[in-house]
Amino acid sequence: MGSRAIFAGVPVAVAGSIALTLTAAPAQATTVDAAAHGAAADLPRSIHPLATVPVPARTVVPAAVPAATAVAAQAAPATYTVVPGDTVSRIASRFGLRTADVLALNGLGWSSVIYPGQVLTLTAGATSAPAAPATPAAPSTGSGSYTIQQGDTISSIAKRHGVTTNAVLSANGLGWSSIIYPGQTITIPGGAAPAASTPTAPAAPAPPAPSAGGSAYTIVAGDTISSIANRHGVSVNAVLSANGLGWSSIIYPGQTITVPTALPSIPGLTSEQVANAQLIVRIGRELGVPDRGIAIALGTAMQESSLRNVTWGDRDSLGLFQQRPSYGWGTEAEVQDAARATRAFFGGASDPNGARTRGLLDVPGWEGLGYTQAAQAVQISAYPDAYAQWEAPAASWLAALG
Repeated sequence: MGSRAIFAGVPVAVAGSIALTLTAAPAQATTVDAAAHGAAADLPRSIHPLATVPVPARTVVPAAVPAATAVAAQAAPATYTVVPGDTVSRIASRFGLRTADVLALNGLGWSSVIYPGQVLTLTAGATSAPAAPATPAAPSTGSGSYTIQQGDTISSIAKRHGVTTNAVLSANGLGWSSIIYPGQTITIPGGAAPAASTPTAPAAPAPPAPSAGGSAYTIVAGDTISSIANRHGVSVNAVLSANGLGWSSIIYPGQTITVPTALPSIPGLTSEQVANAQLIVRIGRELGVPDRGIAIALGTAMQESSLRNVTWGDRDSLGLFQQRPSYGWGTEAEVQDAARATRAFFGGASDPNGARTRGLLDVPGWEGLGYTQAAQAVQISAYPDAYAQWEAPAASWLAALG
């Protein structure tokens, strides 16, 4: 893993924040016709005129055959309620509209996700509001139902109820790529009851309370974490950190998140660097890492990436700590998840890599090592002495961030 300081800033990848759905379908046309023909998929089909047949003189010509004999698209209603299996491109095609127009009318992008029960505007004069997800039909005899909670996956639900993942997918018409969302009710085949220790799921997830120094914001259709951050004048990392989210996390309409107040000003650091430093401090506090361990993490991240979650580095090094997928630190996406990378650096019992890598807390007697030696024990850098220059600055950053 490279240890050279990386000072060049790079665009922050937008955490594509999207609405969770039982059988959610991406807004972009993913059907074969759209993929094969691009924009042509939105154009009306050509209607070929009838061939003209020469008519002999004085022959009575029959009444003209109507030119448009093809089946016309359904008239577009003002609004449309999404049903399982829908995509924006299919809806547009059904009503003879252009996909781009439907996206624009609803403030959606090509990567947006729609969900069953959502109301879309199809004509310019109509307005729509997100509707509650449609309630699925009552489960069949011999089956039970379950309300999705935040953090649930189909496999974890299946395991909890003593059934197979495939059985749950089949019972709900889902595939391996389907998305579920908190508050959605699904069918549990066989009516197996969860373990006695599993609490009864509430009807809907409680929104997280805003943290001190932050304000609550309710997600609306079309929102992304980056657009929310820009609108409130804070960094993307600050919003992710305030809500315990990562770059791969999904948000959905109706979800309430915390938007932090303006970042503290730390001389010599940009808002992006401060946000990443806050993330490291927050996770260190959650894990019970002593101040010195947190300061070592701050200085290491400054040396490795200039406290930026960069998407490039020496060989395959990536992210805040320039962790290398080829050395077992995770996939490319995982090492670029700043929160996960920080937990992997600290290691210990909550290390997302388990025993594949060694974090600071896994180094025997790390508390008695010098600042440089402790950082080097984790990073295995070709330039071990480079960390020393950040010992004093890291201590001052930690004091400023608390």
